[in-house]
Amino acid sequence: MTWGHCFALRVRSAIGPVARACAIAVASLSCSIGGAAAQTEPAVLYHNYCSVCHGDKGDGRSRAAAALVPPPRDFTDAAARRDLTRERIVAAIKYGRPGTAMVGWTTQLSNRDIERLADYVLAQFVRRESLGDPRGRAIYAKNCAVCHGDRGEGAMWAAANMARPPRNFGAPQAQSLTREAMIAAVTHGRPGTAMAAFGTQLSRDDIAAVVDFIRTAFMSPDISGTRAHGGREADAASAPAGVDMTAVFPNGLKGDAKRGSAFYLANCATCHGARGDGEGPRAYFINPKPRKFTDQAARARYNRVALYAGIAEGRLGTEMPAWNKVLNDQQIADVAEYVFQAFIRGRADAIRPADR
Repeated sequence: MTWGHCFALRVRSAIGPVARACAIAVASLSCSIGGAAAQTEPAVLYHNYCSVCHGDKGDGRSRAAAALVPPPRDFTDAAARRDLTRERIVAAIKYGRPGTAMVGWTTQLSNRDIERLADYVLAQFVRRESLGDPRGRAIYAKNCAVCHGDRGEGAMWAAANMARPPRNFGAPQAQSLTREAMIAAVTHGRPGTAMAAFGTQLSRDDIAAVVDFIRTAFMSPDISGTRAHGGREADAASAPAGVDMTAVFPNGLKGDAKRGSAFYLANCATCHGARGDGEGPRAYFINPKPRKFTDQAARARYNRVALYAGIAEGRLGTEMPAWNKVLNDQQIADVAEYVFQAFIRGRADAIRPADR
């Protein structure tokens, strides 16, 4: 049975497009599935095949999680530590889990890669506590979690009530923090923020322990060697000069904005907002923030070609998944056409509400 048949049998009738994104691996765009995977690092295998459902941190907090019943396994909770053995993880990767969106990967990954992937999940998520100093974990729980959250992403109450939200240690921006700078912040506090000084409450060894715990538990290094979701390096650069806003979709495709609007409102507006302003209901909790299609930089950069590529390939290091394993080329073009007409060109009124 082909992978396509397996997937169709397991999820086509049970879950929507977002969930199907989870059931299908986000394959590396720089190489074909399988051929180059034999030499791929386990962290990259996890990123390419698993993170779209289980999350970059293995906690099941992915873009697609809300659409899955049952939700993806949280590898970091107590139940996982109690129940998951290497053999059980290997079996789940090989054969899938009936009644869930978890499909088997024996047609996509070699036995060796499956074993390496299982070992990575065990070491990185299931048994993660053993990598850090238990003392640092205890100090964090007592002194830091109230603001920074149990998972280092910032407690929701703190983010909503502080002028400057607490540091999100899981955000890409946190990667630039050095150990020395973090020790200084814990010791002396951060002027102009709610971050207090703990130099009089904690010993130097305790401060070092909690900083090392934070760096181990929350600040995972960037995964190199993959562009599974397309990458966002180009976004940081200035808009290229002379973008052709009349450029058409590849392969002779013609998008239908009215069809695309229905998909956008059902699947994209929760992050990007119904008006394309990046103010969807989930946007407040997402870092980096969703793309604002209505700002000047976006309107100068995103022609149909760029929108098509972004939707198809996703964006590395963000909540934006790759949709090219879920939607066909025409459906991607339809969504891109709607975004282009409604937000880039600002012609939302041209698409009648009745058609949305």
